[in-house]
Amino acid sequence: MTEKHSAGETSGADEYRVLARKYRPTTFGQLVGQDALVRTLTNAITSGRIAQGYMLTGVRGVGKTTTARLIARALNCIGADGKGGPTPEPCGVCANCTAIAEDRHVDVLEMDAASRTGIDDIRELLEGVRYRPTSARYKIYIVDEVHMLSEKAFNALLKTLEEPPEHVKFIFATTEIRKVPVTVLSRCQRFDLRRIESTDLSQLFGEISKKEGASVDAGALALIARAADGSARDGLSILDQAISQSGPARKVSELAVRDMLGLADRALVFDLFDAVMSGEVKKALDLLANQYAAGASPVVILQDLLELVHWLTRMKVAPDGATDPALAETERTRGVAMAGKLSMPVLTRSWQMLLKGLGEARAAPMPLQAVEMVLVRMAYAADLPSPADAVKALESGAGAPRPAPSTPAPNGGGVRAVAGGGMTSAVSQPASQPAVHSAPVASLAPMPETFAAVVELFNARREAVLATHLARHVNLVRFEAGLIEFNPSKNAPKDLSGQVGKLLTGWTGQRWVVSVVNTPGLPSLHEQEVAHAAADPLVKSILEAFPGATIDAIRRADEK
Repeated sequence: MTEKHSAGETSGADEYRVLARKYRPTTFGQLVGQDALVRTLTNAITSGRIAQGYMLTGVRGVGKTTTARLIARALNCIGADGKGGPTPEPCGVCANCTAIAEDRHVDVLEMDAASRTGIDDIRELLEGVRYRPTSARYKIYIVDEVHMLSEKAFNALLKTLEEPPEHVKFIFATTEIRKVPVTVLSRCQRFDLRRIESTDLSQLFGEISKKEGASVDAGALALIARAADGSARDGLSILDQAISQSGPARKVSELAVRDMLGLADRALVFDLFDAVMSGEVKKALDLLANQYAAGASPVVILQDLLELVHWLTRMKVAPDGATDPALAETERTRGVAMAGKLSMPVLTRSWQMLLKGLGEARAAPMPLQAVEMVLVRMAYAADLPSPADAVKALESGAGAPRPAPSTPAPNGGGVRAVAGGGMTSAVSQPASQPAVHSAPVASLAPMPETFAAVVELFNARREAVLATHLARHVNLVRFEAGLIEFNPSKNAPKDLSGQVGKLLTGWTGQRWVVSVVNTPGLPSLHEQEVAHAAADPLVKSILEAFPGATIDAIRRADEK
């Protein structure tokens, strides 16, 4: 449902029609961004190599159903003189072409599998297969969203699809190709419709805007193409809405589209990211608040930051991308300079934090607060060393490197990214003040002498979940300094031994071997505590007074 030129369907129509229908392509040449598909279908129809079934797949709005109808017209066109055969360039004026274009041809049957999924629906559809077409050359069945059919419906379709009569052709469309059985795919020629490039969409929307008598800024067209995400139909719906909001002047500005879509200004996204990477928390929160007050969605702002980090990372590994003529001037100047300053570890860490924060913002009852917390975390993490630098510092005994103040400066100070490593302070200290020394490395824990001491160590290091598994779901077989063998219960996680060994090695500075064995071991620590508590006369009398009661947790008398 994409086109380069007017479809010629508007003459004589006074009532309003949405742009997606008004400019639906009527020839293969009007399809945008599907050159491989057009070339293959054109050659197949020209040479007479017409398959019995076609499978069209792609995201929503790229032209699957439109392509199916174009194939139907191409196969059934008889030309303006009524003597033509199948052609990749249907005339558009013969009886078959006009009837198919108006969705009223009796031999071209369309079915929406999303609403008709059962075997009875397919049987009803296939009832007419054995009958020859009434007036067309081929009887064509178009099934949209075919992946929604039930398993029985697919099975009913298989035999007919494999050996249909010569006068029958099947065309399927789906957005979920993986849900279509392989047995069906093997009987069809598959065509993957590509996402349409943003530049092609911008050009398409610009041409349609001129035909509609609207003046749309180039920046606005770029925003609409970006929001369309490769879908011409989605983009045309947004363009339709933008033109409707423009009023009698029919002039659409970039700012109007930003307000309509709830987008943040691109330059301000750069300002926001620069403030976060500089540790300027107050400035970052103020910029976020201003964008929110202007109508930008907090979640969309995070998405813009994610897109910016991804683009900066690509500029880092492939600088030639900066010469792309489609880049805006802001990205070409500020983006390239920013990519040169930020190191790869900083960018990858920012990506992970933003990605996690995006999920939190979507699930939060107040997305603005969630986004603020994401920006605060990023600002306070901006001066952290990269993992490689931290490991090198620990191995050399110099302690964890802290090249910048631990707290971002609220009034323009803070940290500045530099290429090649972590971050460096942007605020110089007076010469009379002593230098800030690195924080000491956390002291190593003493070697636990018992398995119970191991559990206590996990509790002390705030690994409560693992401590609970060790106390409740582990039967100890053997314990020595640096060695633990246990038989886990079914409730213990599969990677418990690996996690315990890794953490103990890091905490104590000595290598620990933690392995799982099948030998029956001692009762778990929790079971031992329960048995000890049950032996108490008072507890024993309570258990006898309440048959079926169990001891779930044990607390000392001095615990609250």
